[in-house]
This record gives sequence, structure tokens and C-alpha cells, in this order.
Amino acid sequence: MTCPLQLHRFNPANGPKRPPEPAPARRLATRLSVPEAVARQHAHAVGPNQCCSVVIQEIAAPAGAVWAVVRRFDRPQEYKQFVKSCDVVGGEGDGISVGAVREVRVVSGLPAASSTERLEILDEERHVMSFSVVGGDHRLRNYRSVTTLHGDGGGGTVVIESYVVDVPAGNTKEETCVFVDTIVSCNLHSLAQIFLPTQQHS
Repeated sequence: MTCPLQLHRFNPANGPKRPPEPAPARRLATRLSVPEAVARQHAHAVGPNQCCSVVIQEIAAPAGAVWAVVRRFDRPQEYKQFVKSCDVVGGEGDGISVGAVREVRVVSGLPAASSTERLEILDEERHVMSFSVVGGDHRLRNYRSVTTLHGDGGGGTVVIESYVVDVPAGNTKEETCVFVDTIVSCNLHSLAQIFLPTQQHS
């Protein structure tokens, strides 16, 4: 089975003329024109006891600027608010080359303590990043995510993050997707906030 590209878009441009802060509270399922090459990156093979989903965030900044933050496999805490700290424990060079492994510790309050993750794809030209979870103290087994960035045609960026993960024992596919979607959308919301004008952070 292949995961369809069903997109949940968080669009900070909807609403009053004065651009509001991008908020994850309102999630809109929408049809969005996505370049075919980008859509192919998000075509996951999904097993019978797995679920997948896709989340979109529009950001009012050039793709190059956003990519400079997203590509930092060694510093996910720059925009992932549930990450307490991160150490690169395997790999070569600067810690952001394919095959690098990071040990992520999460903040208290989540049903997890740590996650060991391997960088699978880092395509600097096409702005594609993928990592898989290979260990750690958590319930999200066989988790793999893909994040892509592409321009929106008006100077901004469309960030698409998709994932596939095992459904934990005792949970449904819907429950699992709701949980992971919430984390992903909060992360992308935080990423968008980095590029807001200073006065909009207050």
C-alpha cells in the first residue's frame, strides 16, 4: 500500500489583511497543487499495522533561508520545541551528512524520554531531508519522515512533512496519526515563527 498525498495545510495568510501568527490549532484538509517531483518524495510504502500522514506549513520566507534551519540535523531544537537536547553520536564530518546518527532527548510530559535517529536523505539542491528512528525510549517504532521545501511562486516557502510509523499496541491508526500530526504541526508552526517579523512574536 502507498500512502496518498492527503495534505493538511496551515495557512497563515487566511483571515484578516494583517497577517496573523501561524497557528496549528486550525487544521484544514485541502487540495494543493504540489510539483510531481515533490509529491513523489512523500509516497511511503505503508504496512498493514502502520499509518501515515502529511502536514503542510506555508512560511513567508525564501526556501533557502528556511532550508538553512531545517537541514541542521544536528540541531533540531532550533525549531522542534519538544526536543530538549541533541548529540550527534555517529557519522562523519559536521554531523549533517547522510548516515549520521543523533541522540535526541525530549522534554518532560511526553510519553518518551529519548530517540535515536539516522539521517537518510539530505538533498541540498532539491531541499529534501529524511530521517528514520532506529532506537530510543518511546513508542514510535519504525518511524520515518520526509521533509521537502519548495517555493510558493511569491517569494515564500511551502514545507511538507510526511511520515510513516507503526501503530503501537493498544492504539488505533487514527489515534496514532492524531498524536504524531500534533507534534509535527507544532514543530512546523515553530519553524514558521522564526521568520515572522519581531513584533508578531509577542
